This record gives sequence, structure tokens and C-alpha cells, in this order.
Amino acid sequence: MAQEIIVLIGGPGTGKTTIIEGLKAKGYCCYPEISREITLEAKKQGIEQLFLEKPLLFSELLLEGRKKQHQNALAEPHERVFIDRGIPDILAYMHYIGDSYPAFFDAACREHLYHKIFILPPWEEIYESDAERYENYEQAKLIYNHLVETYSHYGYQLTEVPKDSVEKRIEFILNSLT
Repeated sequence: MAQEIIVLIGGPGTGKTTIIEGLKAKGYCCYPEISREITLEAKKQGIEQLFLEKPLLFSELLLEGRKKQHQNALAEPHERVFIDRGIPDILAYMHYIGDSYPAFFDAACREHLYHKIFILPPWEEIYESDAERYENYEQAKLIYNHLVETYSHYGYQLTEVPKDSVEKRIEFILNSLT
């Protein structure tokens, strides 16, 4: 049973996936970000940007996926599980677009708790747009602010990961856990 579920958060293009891949390469149990899967599945069904076209549906699918990730992480035989984004990310994005959501989103944030949250700050030098990432750098900074506000609302202390090489960022995260 995993004793610690550790989440990496941050706006788009801050290096979360690269760090998760680096942790995985070192043998740590890691769960990937699932929003790209949902977006790609929607594209197969002819919806170009599900988050923009049907934000509540996208968020409900994401909530189900992240709740499942949390349950799976608890059952892992590893001491620690690293996850790329947590359930409060969904609310932060809904706040960002100014959309409302049903109360069960809030309940899910209160029921599925994480041990430690690492936040990656906006970093223009490494920011890149791609087919699934529609936000520009200015929007990424606004999303970062919503993430800080949302996770803080749920009582999390956020540990900011310094802008540095991937290796040094991973080293910082691992050293912060001991």
C-alpha cells in the first residue's frame, strides 16, 4: 500500500511530464497526466478541443480518471507514487475559464487527499505549444495562479520546484521527501 501520493502541478509547459518520465526512469512508480488521452479520444469522435467545446463533460471525464488514479495509487505496493496533476487541478481550470461545476467536484477534492504537492512555476524559456496545448504563455501564468489558489483552498502546502535542469529538479523533489 502506497504511503505517500505525491502530485506534480503547474501550468502547461512547466516540465511536469519530463520530470515524471525522469522519475519513472529512476524506477519510481509514476502515473501520467490523463487529459491528453481524453482530448485525443474526443478528437477521434470529431470534437477538436473537448475542454473548450464541452468543459463540464471534459472535467467529469477527467475527474473519473483522476479518482481512479488515486484509488490505484493507494493500492500500489510502492512506498511512493508520483502523479502528474491531481483532482484540484480540475477545479483550478474550471475557475480559470470561469465555469461553474457541481458540488461533487468539491467533494472529490476533500475525499481524495495527497501527501505532498510540488508546484512548477511558469518558465518561458522551456514553454512550448503543441496540438493538445492551446494556451499561450500568458494564459499558462494565469492557470498557475489558479492552481496555487485552489490547492491552498484545500489546505495544501505547496513546495515550489526551482527552475533548473531536469536532474536537479528531480533531485530537489526527492531530497524534499526525506
